[in-house]
Amino acid sequence: MISDAATATDPTTGASWQTRVLCLFLRLAKRRRWTTAAAGERTLARAKGDPTPPRSLTRHREVTTRTVAGFAVHRVLPRSGVRERGAVVYLHGGAYVSEIVSQHWSLVADLADATGRPVHVPIYGLAPQHGALEARALASRVVAEAAAEGPVHLLGDSAGGGLALLAAQHLRDTDGPRPVGITVMAPWVDLTMANPGIDEIEPYDPWLARPGLRPVAAAWAGDVPLEDPRLSPIHGDLAGLPPITVHVGTRDITLADSRLLRDRVRAAGGTVHLDEVPGSPHVHPLLPTPEGRRARARLLAGVGGVA
Repeated sequence: MISDAATATDPTTGASWQTRVLCLFLRLAKRRRWTTAAAGERTLARAKGDPTPPRSLTRHREVTTRTVAGFAVHRVLPRSGVRERGAVVYLHGGAYVSEIVSQHWSLVADLADATGRPVHVPIYGLAPQHGALEARALASRVVAEAAAEGPVHLLGDSAGGGLALLAAQHLRDTDGPRPVGITVMAPWVDLTMANPGIDEIEPYDPWLARPGLRPVAAAWAGDVPLEDPRLSPIHGDLAGLPPITVHVGTRDITLADSRLLRDRVRAAGGTVHLDEVPGSPHVHPLLPTPEGRRARARLLAGVGGVA
């Protein structure tokens, strides 16, 4: 793990053999969904998955569901019951087009158990049927409601990481209850994806590519410009936010904007820690690799210590 530092020129350097094998699998099985605009359009048109909490989660933990602004919000309790005051809000990734999946639910379970706090999981609407401003409003409202239980730690991965930052900015600007900490994994913070640093990383990313993400971003944005700070938090005011931790690998196109986010938050007087892992792909704390498991442990320890 490299903390707040640039890595070697080759982003694959330093990866375990397990990560290298996983990256090969991702390139063969996942990347074709994003390599062209047509592939991105097909991804948009696919039927959505089932967002229901799986039996593996509900078997050992109490899960209740409420409706907020027309969307389901699940509240997951720790296996041994609530031990600490406060709450966690988790916003899943999926490029704003895919539903929450088993890897997300596994992290939700770990978050509940590690923190001893309930985890609130809003199932926000997805593109192309739903859009960014609606999701931002829902996420902000869920954080505000969770604050009734005490201090709230806000988390998100990928698209959900961008949404987490948007919600935090919105709550700050509207004098709403603010999270005490934000943890994001490979956050999608700029829908324009115009950072020139992405050019160097994209050939090494085994999963994501900008051509297929562009039609998804356009559908999610609707009539709002991609660079609007209500959609792309990197273009908004980054002052006055709670401490932020960013987990990202060097084989991930979100790396360039994660570094830019670090620099801009610090320039605005904020606190941010960049946990940068050599050779790891997108959202590696969700993946079954040695690097992913170590990053997940650091993530859980950090959330437990802040909320």
